[in-house]
Amino acid sequence: MKPPVSDPSFTPKRERILDAAEELFARHGYDGVTLRQIAKKADVDVALANYHFGKKRDLFEATFLRRAQILNDVRLQALLEAEKEGDGTPPLEAIISAFLRPIQALKLSSDPGWRNYCALVAYINSSAVWGEEMMHRHFDPLVSRYIAALKKALPNTEPEKIHWCYHYLSGALTLTLAQTGRIDRLSEGLCQSTDSQTAYDLMIPFVAAGFERICGEP
Repeated sequence: MKPPVSDPSFTPKRERILDAAEELFARHGYDGVTLRQIAKKADVDVALANYHFGKKRDLFEATFLRRAQILNDVRLQALLEAEKEGDGTPPLEAIISAFLRPIQALKLSSDPGWRNYCALVAYINSSAVWGEEMMHRHFDPLVSRYIAALKKALPNTEPEKIHWCYHYLSGALTLTLAQTGRIDRLSEGLCQSTDSQTAYDLMIPFVAAGFERICGEP
């Protein structure tokens, strides 16, 4: 007999399944993980994982969705605050900061799952299989609001240049979220991919300068 969905005793197990899936998908990708491995890591029977989420594809999307709305809400609030700063047209660097700082804050929060989630977003965003579908559906509506704000801040440039610059911003963010450790080796330990504070402190003015150079704004 299946347990009732409303039974609160099953909520912790459901969250454990999502936590395990988040970590394993972030580390090994979609194809490198099985439902059985996720269930083992969550210390539940694989049948319970099937009961709550069905197929692996459905669990993958549920894992991605769990924190997506939280991130979107925090980013939207940051953009609204930036727009107040500029009477509806916030400074360029304020827009970029509003886009990046919420991720930094969440990664540094008391919930260690955000680090796995950020790595999962990096994996999906750089995937030709998953990126177009899942990023478009769950993140692009808010990204479009940010691009509209960028167009207001840079009114004298061609829209395609703004989109290319956002593309470069997204790429830099993706590599930073992935924390591959490559910068650690290239710098011989001078830089650490886990150093979120320095990463975002430098990325914001770096990206702003790129927008200004490409878009021809002072």
